[in-house]
Amino acid sequence: MAEREQRRERREREETPEFADRLVAINRVSKTVKGGKRFGFAALVVVGDQRGRVGFGKGKAKEVPEAIRKATEQAKRSMVRVALREGRTLHHDMEGRHGAGRVIMRAAVPGTGIIAGGPMRAVFEMLGLQDVVAKSLGSQNPYNMIRATMDGLSKQSSPRMVAARRGKKVADILPRRDEAPAEAAEA
Repeated sequence: MAEREQRRERREREETPEFADRLVAINRVSKTVKGGKRFGFAALVVVGDQRGRVGFGKGKAKEVPEAIRKATEQAKRSMVRVALREGRTLHHDMEGRHGAGRVIMRAAVPGTGIIAGGPMRAVFEMLGLQDVVAKSLGSQNPYNMIRATMDGLSKQSSPRMVAARRGKKVADILPRRDEAPAEAAEA
């Protein structure tokens, strides 16, 4: 009996839309044929659960809603998990690159908000970041900016991940709060 209830709850969780999505760019493209021009649409969508998972996708179709639907489906399939500090900011500063696009992302103190432009802001909001400072350098193409942002976020590592990689405990890696002022006074 309990197993049946667990399956029902799992099915309900899977059916409920737990992801938020943001349309970043829509592009109308045309193909010239003998009878005139055929129009199509390309959509770029970012999807996230606002708790540390985010993905992006692009879709192409003859109609806008179909292009957005395709992009959303691809974004859900390409989601990645990013470690967040205190559930609100990044663990460390990083840089991401893709093509000519380059983005710099920095952790921020509480209350800073999301200081980022365009497509980067959409990625951070869907990820669930609340405090981050970011700068875009180079290409302003939204596709390249999102890919560069995702590249930088993939380099994000938490103290737990570093400890596991080194075979140590988290306490061995992080400096103790009471030791830091004593070291500064000695120097």
